[in-house]
Amino acid sequence: MKKLVYLMLSAAACMAVTPTVAADSVPYKVADGNKVDAQTLSGWKTWRALACERCHGAAQEGMVGPSLVNSLKVLTRDQFRETVLHGRIEKGMPNFDGSKMVVENIDNLYAYLKGRSDGAIQPGRLTEIGK
Repeated sequence: MKKLVYLMLSAAACMAVTPTVAADSVPYKVADGNKVDAQTLSGWKTWRALACERCHGAAQEGMVGPSLVNSLKVLTRDQFRETVLHGRIEKGMPNFDGSKMVVENIDNLYAYLKGRSDGAIQPGRLTEIGK
């Protein structure tokens, strides 16, 4: 009986500290599939400026490099940052920690790609919400 009570209390404690995913924790804002907040737009502009589509495809669905639409379903923000900034040289992914644009926009780039992965942001040209 003591063991059962302990397990129940342990489970309750875990549930009490497990954060719930709130809508405002989504790193991007999108309207009509192609209008995004200014930060996410900066991420898209970073994607375009660095020509990431050469390896990952114009719709982020993979070519020589993997599909980012699929990868961002499992990568955490920290894993994404590590991969982009430090690369995976053995797999052909260069490091971008020497690019000022990437370093300054890494979270914005994550927001853009996460929105693509979630299906909220459509491929193609984006504009800022309200403009």
